[in-house]
Amino acid sequence: MNFNSKITKCLFPVAGYGTRFLPATKAIPKEMLPILTKPLIQYGVEEAMSAGMTTMAMVTSKYKQAIKNHFEPHADIEASIKGTAKASLLDEVNHASEQCDFTYIEQQQMLGLGHAIYTGKPLIGNDPFAVILPDDLCTSDGDSVLLQMTKLYEQHPDCCIVAIEEVPMTQVDKYGVIDGELLEGSNNAYRVNSMVEKPSPEDAPTNLAIIGRYILTPEIFDVLENTSPDKNGEIQITDALMTLSKKGKVIAYKFQGIRYDCGSVKGFVMATNAFAKSEGII
Repeated sequence: MNFNSKITKCLFPVAGYGTRFLPATKAIPKEMLPILTKPLIQYGVEEAMSAGMTTMAMVTSKYKQAIKNHFEPHADIEASIKGTAKASLLDEVNHASEQCDFTYIEQQQMLGLGHAIYTGKPLIGNDPFAVILPDDLCTSDGDSVLLQMTKLYEQHPDCCIVAIEEVPMTQVDKYGVIDGELLEGSNNAYRVNSMVEKPSPEDAPTNLAIIGRYILTPEIFDVLENTSPDKNGEIQITDALMTLSKKGKVIAYKFQGIRYDCGSVKGFVMATNAFAKSEGII
């Protein structure tokens, strides 16, 4: 492999419409919906930064200008709070803007997560990279989920890493599900043998579900280019990873932490309540 093994780029597929949150998302990107006072996309960027990443590559759409605006200076607001008790409220987002490069490319058609990731190829180049789906808000007491994954990747730099968690068998039809064997000496990392996208409970090989955190090698772009659309006309990242798993190049990692599915109203409310309790608000 002739690519750099250090991961400095994180791709965010944020072009989707967020229809489950209509009417709120008619004019506001779902990634800009806040848990307390911080939008989902900012939690994702901060997690990527915690794992040492400095390039945030956004695969976006013409309706998502608010995301770009969020990570750019706003002189009028900053002037209005300067010298007040509110002056520090923009510190975190301004720090991200100063420390990171934000790049953008438009996904012209919504043709699946695999297509969104492939659309980001010009922003990534020939380097390994992370993918964060901001809908999945992850917390942990120690290392962030993405930092846990980058540490595992450093031990297996020719492999893609997917984050997994156990879900009830009644919910496996909402996820990509993996089957595999534990790596020698590990109790939380599996060499993936097979993957099934949204299986019925009867057909699911396990209840180990893939969530919205990935580390991908640049080899994924060649695989995606040759991956056929599914029955809905979408290119699934699961299908591309399945191709690589046949070469032993995919590891599934059961992360330490909690994931909130903020792509659903229930998960969004659960995250809001959990964060409010941790902040002593309720």
